[in-house]
Amino acid sequence: QVQFVESGGGLVQPGGSLRLSCVASGRGLTALQMSWYRQSAGKKRELVARIWTGGSTNYADSVKGRFTISGDISKFTIYLQMNDLKPDDTAVYYCNLGALFGQGTQVTVSS
Repeated sequence: QVQFVESGGGLVQPGGSLRLSCVASGRGLTALQMSWYRQSAGKKRELVARIWTGGSTNYADSVKGRFTISGDISKFTIYLQMNDLKPDDTAVYYCNLGALFGQGTQVTVSS
């Protein structure tokens, strides 16, 4: 059984910053990449950012230049630094490993 510990969400004003953290644990875990997804009310879950074991990264166009994913895949630990947050970034953010997702952490951007 895989467990995720996600943290760092909260309420922030537009233009503010937050840093999300995720640690996955469980027997027999392997991963070539880990990702952050998000889902806002009435919308499908979408990929936000991905990091691969070699360190390469991918981002959704909507967050490029504002969000940075980092971490150590070998330790099943990733982070998402979110800067210049906008109201449209409001969503539940989920850590992802393979076909599995964490419980999510709420990010709300509002004045």
